[in-house]
Amino acid sequence: MYALVEILGKQYKAIEGRTMQVDLLNLEVGAELTYETVLALVDENSAKFGAPYVAGVKVIATVVEDIKKGDKIKVYKFHKRKGYRRTQGHREKYSLIKIEQIAK
Repeated sequence: MYALVEILGKQYKAIEGRTMQVDLLNLEVGAELTYETVLALVDENSAKFGAPYVAGVKVIATVVEDIKKGDKIKVYKFHKRKGYRRTQGHREKYSLIKIEQIAK
C-alpha cells in the first residue's frame, strides 16, 4: 500500500516504513508530522483518488535527519561576443522523514 501525498507544494510517494527526502522542514529531529493532503491511496486491490484530496486519510511521519545537502548545481550565464560570463553554484537542503503510518 502506498499514498501520494503533497508536502510543501510537491508530490511524493509515501510507503510505510520507508524514509523520504523532502524539502527542508524547520523542525527538530524526532518531531511528528501529520499530512492530510493525500492525493491518492493505492491498495493491492483498489485505488482511491481525491478531488483534490482523499477524505479521512492521513500520513503520519517523523523527522529523522534535519539537514542533508543535495548535489551541487552549477549555473553558468554567457553572452557571446560581449565578454559576459558568470558562474554560480547552489546546493539545496533537504530533510529526511520516515513514514510511520498511512491511517485510513
